[in-house]
Amino acid sequence: MEFPTKAKAHIAEHNHIEIMAEDGSIFSIMHPLEKHNSEEYKNYVLHLIEFIFDRNFSEDREQMIQRIGFDFIKYGVGSLSAYPTQIYQSERISIGKRIKELREQNNMDARDLALLAGVDASNLSRIEQGKLSTGIDVLARIARILNVHLDLVPNQN
Repeated sequence: MEFPTKAKAHIAEHNHIEIMAEDGSIFSIMHPLEKHNSEEYKNYVLHLIEFIFDRNFSEDREQMIQRIGFDFIKYGVGSLSAYPTQIYQSERISIGKRIKELREQNNMDARDLALLAGVDASNLSRIEQGKLSTGIDVLARIARILNVHLDLVPNQN
């Protein structure tokens, strides 16, 4: 199954796969793919998931998720526990802007921050733009380098 797809999928963390749809929306699905030893099998399933997301892409997210769920069963991927992480888009954008602001206040180049934090420079750019959801470990490393700490604060609404 070697053909180009617009969606891109990768194993994000334990039992989670992240998919970036063709419009940049990020979805997360629960799937125990990482437990398999065969890299060939993992790549096959990830590519199949990309194909399914491309095939069912729609601005109507509810309908899209429903059709993807049917295709997951049809193509033997398993059941779907998917949710669009775009509901957290405003938080990702806000956090990304703050990281960039702090980085610039510290007169730090993005490549230097990425290197010190142990993340790919292109991923740091996507984090700063609010396009990439990242884990607490990466955020904590970035915060430590920028001489700030992570904290949960009340909503201002």
